[in-house]
Amino acid sequence: MTKQAVEIPPVVETSSRPPRRLRLPSARHLILLPLALVMVTPLAWMVMTSIQTPEEALQFPPVLPSGIHWQNYPDAFAAAPFGRFFLNSAVVTCTVVLSNLVLCSLAGYAFARFRFLGGNVLFVVLLATLMVPFQVVMIPTFLIMKHLGLVDTLGALIVPNLVTPLGIFLMRQFFRTLPIELEEAARIDGCSRLGTLVRIVLPLSGPALATLAVITFLYTWNDFLWPLVIIQSENNMTLQLGLSSFQGAHDTQWTLLMAGNVMVVVPMLLAFLLAQRHFVNSIASAGVKG
Repeated sequence: MTKQAVEIPPVVETSSRPPRRLRLPSARHLILLPLALVMVTPLAWMVMTSIQTPEEALQFPPVLPSGIHWQNYPDAFAAAPFGRFFLNSAVVTCTVVLSNLVLCSLAGYAFARFRFLGGNVLFVVLLATLMVPFQVVMIPTFLIMKHLGLVDTLGALIVPNLVTPLGIFLMRQFFRTLPIELEEAARIDGCSRLGTLVRIVLPLSGPALATLAVITFLYTWNDFLWPLVIIQSENNMTLQLGLSSFQGAHDTQWTLLMAGNVMVVVPMLLAFLLAQRHFVNSIASAGVKG
């Protein structure tokens, strides 16, 4: 008897992933696309003006630049002490962001986990301050800074923003979404309240901390009104206040002003892009529990 060779068919690997289907634009895209173009137009106009000549920047309707004039950026950097402005803004912003992360976390944890007399009333009063415009408390805040001897110093820009009601509210709402059983287990193992916050709660609060950091960074970096009131010398000016030096009573250097604005906007865009994926998770979870 002869043995016949049995041919084994080759194994064809099949992918478990379904084939991707081409998604057609929906009605939402038809609405969001024009809105996105409207939002991008000022930014595109700013960038375009920053690389134009002064004559082209004054034409209306706007015209495309005849060439890319990168010289506007070093000219804007040399026309004002931008290095000093950047340093002042960086010191103020970093200090305010770090202080909010620490103090708002402590206060938010206290409101979320501790039960004390008048806690709910105090929290409601704290939230009520969010409805008070800054212009209402600007003069009292200025008088307090004057009594503290902080007028025309970077401390006057830092002290009023060391902790914010919005940050306390955001952290408190996020802490209430975390299971309390994790903290109880840590307490049984001998961990203190502060140790539980540092070792258990905060490592789980990355989205909320990132959201608070970016919101505080954007607000502090863009603040113009309070530095305009409290800062007098050029040595203590921030970037937003320093950009006003390009605007005069009779003439405005638009190309240099827009070049300076582009340099100021870049750090904000980077901060937002780095932390944008945390926004949805944090804000969505903040509204789960009241």
